[in-house]
Amino acid sequence: MASILDEYEDSLSRSAVLQTGCPSVGIPHSGYVNAQLEKEVPIFTKQRIDFTPSERITSLLVSCNQLCMSLGKDTLLRIDLGKASEPNRVELGRKDDAKVHKMFLDHTGSHLLVALSSTEVLYMNRNGQKVRPLARWKGQLVESVGWNKALGNESSTGPILVGTAQGQIFEAELSASEGGLFGPAPDLYFRPLYVLNEEGGPAPVCSLEAERGPDGRGFVIATTRQRLFQFIGRAVEDAEAQGFSGLFAAYTDHPPPFREFPSNLGYSELAFYTPKLRSAPRAFAWMMGDGVLYGSLDCGRPDSLLSEERVWEYPAGVGPGASPPLAIVLTQFHFLLLLADRVEAVCTLTGQVVLRDHFLEKFGPLRHMVKDSSTGHLWAYTERAVFRYHVQREARDVWRTYLDMNRFDLAKEYCRERPDCLDTVLAREADFCFRQHRYLESARCYALTQSYFEEIALKFLEARQEEALAEFLQRKLAGLKPTERTQATLLTTWLTELYLSRLGALQGDPDALNLYRDARECFRAFLSSPRHKEWLFASRASIHELLASHGDTEHMVYFAVIMQDYERVVAYHCQHEAHEEALAVLARHRDPQLFYRFSPILIRHIPRQLVDAWIEMGSRLDARQLIPALVNYSQGGEAQQVSQAIRYMEFCVNVLGETEQAIHNYLLSLYARGQPASLLAYLEQAGASPHRVHYDLKYALRLCAEHGHHRACVHVYKVLELYEEAVDLALQVDVDLAKQCADLPEEDEELRKKLWLKIARHVVQEEEDVQTAMACLASCPLLKIEDVLPFFPDFVTIDHFKEAICSSLKAYNHHIQELQREMEEATASAQRIRRDLQELRGRYGTVEPQDKCSTCDFPLLNRPFYLFLCGHMFHADCLLQAVRPGLSACKQAKLEELQRKLGAAPPPAKGSGKAKEAEAEAPAAGPSREQLKADLDELVAAECVYCGELMIRSVDRPFIDPQHYKEEHLSWL
Repeated sequence: MASILDEYEDSLSRSAVLQTGCPSVGIPHSGYVNAQLEKEVPIFTKQRIDFTPSERITSLLVSCNQLCMSLGKDTLLRIDLGKASEPNRVELGRKDDAKVHKMFLDHTGSHLLVALSSTEVLYMNRNGQKVRPLARWKGQLVESVGWNKALGNESSTGPILVGTAQGQIFEAELSASEGGLFGPAPDLYFRPLYVLNEEGGPAPVCSLEAERGPDGRGFVIATTRQRLFQFIGRAVEDAEAQGFSGLFAAYTDHPPPFREFPSNLGYSELAFYTPKLRSAPRAFAWMMGDGVLYGSLDCGRPDSLLSEERVWEYPAGVGPGASPPLAIVLTQFHFLLLLADRVEAVCTLTGQVVLRDHFLEKFGPLRHMVKDSSTGHLWAYTERAVFRYHVQREARDVWRTYLDMNRFDLAKEYCRERPDCLDTVLAREADFCFRQHRYLESARCYALTQSYFEEIALKFLEARQEEALAEFLQRKLAGLKPTERTQATLLTTWLTELYLSRLGALQGDPDALNLYRDARECFRAFLSSPRHKEWLFASRASIHELLASHGDTEHMVYFAVIMQDYERVVAYHCQHEAHEEALAVLARHRDPQLFYRFSPILIRHIPRQLVDAWIEMGSRLDARQLIPALVNYSQGGEAQQVSQAIRYMEFCVNVLGETEQAIHNYLLSLYARGQPASLLAYLEQAGASPHRVHYDLKYALRLCAEHGHHRACVHVYKVLELYEEAVDLALQVDVDLAKQCADLPEEDEELRKKLWLKIARHVVQEEEDVQTAMACLASCPLLKIEDVLPFFPDFVTIDHFKEAICSSLKAYNHHIQELQREMEEATASAQRIRRDLQELRGRYGTVEPQDKCSTCDFPLLNRPFYLFLCGHMFHADCLLQAVRPGLSACKQAKLEELQRKLGAAPPPAKGSGKAKEAEAEAPAAGPSREQLKADLDELVAAECVYCGELMIRSVDRPFIDPQHYKEEHLSWL
């Protein structure tokens, strides 16, 4: 094991050098080089807005990128931050001394409420240019507004909540529609719902927040100076009763749950953190006298919306007795407190102050601070200046805080995109789990880190935690790259050794039976894991050696099956004489090569089952490669051995249709040795054509002769067309068989007669049976009594041949009569032919001047021509050209010879004297010109080329000669 560890350490060191370009000893413990490439940007960056108000700023709000501020006592300034160069200035038109008490802007940036110190409320919509008073709201000093984020839009606020300085909570709804002088008022309704009380009576409603949970429930959180109230109930979604009345009605008889703190600032403020626009808030912060109550918001809780509450005391110098906080803003991990001269940011995880930003005295005291939930920007203002805070990468260092708190899951979540930080968290978590003796969890974490492999491995070895070490090695193996083959081989081998050692230690202990089973299942899961298949396959030789060294034959077979090394599995079963199990593996995986290799072994022990498996494999097996196994098996000569070989060979021949000569020859040899009765049936089934049989005829003849199967030999002689040998051998077996052989040469009567004479001689001389000889004479019409008489002995009387002689004489007489009749018919036919010839000499045909050749369509009388009785007329050369292709090769040669001789013959002489001299000299010089022309006419003009037999024979001839088809095809293009 130590050698394996050293080799793995060396391989990791080499890979580290290749990856980083430096020696492995120079790599930091975490495996990452921590270098600060650029200066970290602060989380909160302040920027002063380039804006100088004409009057002092009394109030400022920002929502959905819309900024609204009040200047002096009579001016509203609206700025779309996307179009900051186009501010909208609106005059309130107030002539009294009323001042702006507070302003409220909804989440869409569309609806603006201006609460005046004179208990009046003004309304203005983003798309309107007129400030409209809310008559129903008059007489109420508005301290807070709870906007309806679910139903509010640009044209209507939907039902909203309004908190007043008298502790009353009203429900109202505003509409942006302007209907003219007598049109509807913007405040559709304004009705009281509830009154918040403290110990001394009604208390001002400092903050109002209304939310709706995912299950349809409504939540309202309202704060006074010392108390935080929760109203939880089912929100009414009916169109006519839509609003918050049903939610507050549930608390008519009993007060809502609340949190109370004794200290008092004289006011309080509630802030929510919402990760995304129009999503449910995740956290809250309530600024009150004792500090900041911070916690999570859980809409799924039935009794309380608040969870994980914690009070963070104010930093030093902040509080009711010192510098009171003026406002609070909540971000993901910080809440920012606005003081008169500074802004302090406190981490919600640790309570530590991470930012203390002081403002110059020239800008005046700070008034308030708000947050734009749509952009995440923070806005603070004094009477003469506006400032904006950008929040950048707020969560970048949170992982350190969670790490110090041992909250590793959250730490990993916030550094998931920073591998170096994630590695630090994993290493710390692994160390923590190791100290807590949670070794398996520690191994899983160590496997994900870049810590040195050998340190972790030795750590588990020293603690004697082989199970955790195996988990560590297994996860390291899963994380290797395809190129790291050496490391994979070492890890798989080491893991195998660990598993085998554990199995060996537990195997003999009856009290640890369950542990042994669990360890075996883990080992098998490791061997069969798809993730490790590639590495296990590459290390299969080493693993097999380890399994063999431990004597674990069970897992040797199991691993071989997983690696699809069925050859090793079958060999193992064969070595242990488990032949049926070996055959089951072969039949299950159907590998032909394995069948070829192990069939010689299996056929000696389970021949019937093996042949069944061969038959089930069908055509996937090559029967020729199985013949050696069958030959070795059938050499024993037992009937069972030969029958199994015959069964498979018959399957190949009859079912698979094998035509290989070796297979048929081997089947013949099996028949000859074990089943002679089937030999002749096989030969007869194969047929009597020597070109269609699939066995070697000479081999079959020799084989049948060696084993004395004469009938089979006779059949082979017949296939070889050795009829004389067939008859000679058949006479030794059966005369009827010889007779069948004698009738086979049907076209050769002389051979048939000769064969029948052999049969007759055998019957007469060998069997000395005259009656059988006469029956044989009657069976063959070619034999006469005179042909067989020489075979009979001298003592045989004529009485035995009386009937045969009479029958022969009658046959001769009948034959003579037939010849006489044929001669008379021939004489009559000759006379008719002479008469027809005489008549033909007087027949003639008429040729008109306009008649044309049937082939070339030119006038017929221009050249020598032929006229047929059918009416077709041809020029002599045209007829010759049409007739020539239809003649046989012999007749074409004769035609060329006649043309050559006719061209060489002298022209006919003029005058009767000279003609007679030419005729007298003709016998000496050869055939005359007239004779040559007559022979040519007989060959060419014997029949009309269109009406005669030549046209009938040309029916299957193509119109275009295949040799000239290409030329003809090109001529048509």
